Parts: sequence; structure tokens; C-alpha cells
Amino acid sequence: MMCRQIKKGFANYYTLKKVLLCLPKTLFCYFISFGKIKIPSIVEFGVKFYGPINNLYLGKYSKLERNVIIQTVAKNNITIGERCTIGEGTMIRPSSYYGGDIGMGLTIKDGSAIGVNSYIGCSGEIVIGRSVIIGPRVTMIAENHNFNKTSELIKEQGVTKIGITIKDNVWIGANVTILDGVTVGENSIIAAGAVVNIDVLPNSIVAGVPAKLIKMRDDS
Repeated sequence: MMCRQIKKGFANYYTLKKVLLCLPKTLFCYFISFGKIKIPSIVEFGVKFYGPINNLYLGKYSKLERNVIIQTVAKNNITIGERCTIGEGTMIRPSSYYGGDIGMGLTIKDGSAIGVNSYIGCSGEIVIGRSVIIGPRVTMIAENHNFNKTSELIKEQGVTKIGITIKDNVWIGANVTILDGVTVGENSIIAAGAVVNIDVLPNSIVAGVPAKLIKMRDDS
């Protein structure tokens, strides 16, 4: 237990050191508490919030890189845990800017990171577990348009919202698309460029369009 606490202390020290080195190009939220943004954390210049700032929780040692856009109007708010990174240019959008239904929102647990220029459409609830690695230009869409009636415009038939769940210790490669209703099991890997429209088994590797099982991971 003592060794674990020492290792965690060193990890926090090095994270804080990186935070301090980034000071010249960032707004450093160490001496101020802005809404529910905890200290210390980094919000780089160019980050934009649309909606009530109190709907956003940002944990300690987390970082929002340049030009991140977070729309905070959501039933379950936007929660980002400790030691998380949201990559430059990423958009988190639970609801339309122009009215309509309010989306469910997003939860990201401790130690996870989203790569640059990703899009998280959390109209249905999206939950991302601990220590999840998400590559650049990943898209998650937690809703589907209804389209069964050919006599009506698709945009007027409404949507369904099931939600997306990413379990702990998952690696999602660049340019992956994850669609509504998907659960990605723990310790799994999604290869770059995959389109995931069905659940991913724990400890598995999937790839392709649509994504299919390639192999199961084995410690041996």
C-alpha cells in the first residue's frame, strides 16, 4: 500500500511539473476556481464553452487543449475526471445550438485521453471508463435518426438515443467511428479506421468496416 501511494505521489509530481512547463501558453487554473474546474488543471487559450459553466466538472491535473469546444447543455452534465486530456480541436456536443431536445451528456473517468480533432456527440449518454486511450479524429455518435417512413422527411422522424459505453483500459485507434448503442468491453482494442456498430467483447481486438473480431487478447 505504501509503495502504491509513493508511486501515485511521483505521478502527480511529474504531472504538475508538466502543467507548470505549459504556463506560457495556457490559462492556468491553479489560483482560481472557475465553476467546477478543480485546481490544478489547464484550460488552454481558445477553449470555448457554450452553456452554463456549472454544468462542467473538470478534475485535478486534467487539460483542455487549444480550440476545444464544449457544449454544456445536457441533462447529466459534462464530467471529466482527474488526469484526463481533451485534445486540441475536439468538440463535445450533447445538444443542438439551435434548440430541440436536450442531450444526456458525457462522463470521462480518471486517466483517460481523447486525441486531437475528435467529435463526441453525446445526445445519448456517453460514458468513458478509466485509462482509456482515444486516438485522433475519433467520432462517437450516441443517437440514430429514425427513417422507416418514406412519406416523411428523415429529419422530421426524430431520433433514438441508446448511449455508448467504453469500459476501462481500452485503446481506440485513429479515425475510428463508434455508433449509438455500442458497449466496448474492458481491455479491448479497436484498430484505426474501424466503424463499430455492435458491442466489442472484453479482451478482444476488432478492425474493419463494419468492425469484426480479429483475435482475443491473451497474456501468455
